[in-house]
Amino acid sequence: MKFVYPAIFKPKSDGGYLVTFPALDKCQAEGSTLEEAIERAKEAEATWISVEMEDSTELPIPDAIDESALEEGCFVRSISAIVKFVEDYDS
Repeated sequence: MKFVYPAIFKPKSDGGYLVTFPALDKCQAEGSTLEEAIERAKEAEATWISVEMEDSTELPIPDAIDESALEEGCFVRSISAIVKFVEDYDS
C-alpha cells in the first residue's frame, strides 16, 4: 500500500538535511545529501506506519504545511512510502 505524507527538509549547518514529518509523531530522518535524505525519509515513514498499524488501524491524516511559516532554507516535499502488509504482495 502506498502512503504519502509531507515532510520538512531542514539543511544542517554541517551539511546534509534533517527531515521531519509533522503528521507522524517523532518520525524523522537524516541524510548527507538530498537524495540520501529522501531515501532515509521513505524508510523512516514506512517503518513508522508499519509500527503504528500494529497498534492501531488509524493513521494520521496528512495536513498541508504552510511553507511561508518555515525557517529560512527549509522546504517541503511529499514523501511516498510503500508498506507491504502481506509478504510477496505488491499492490
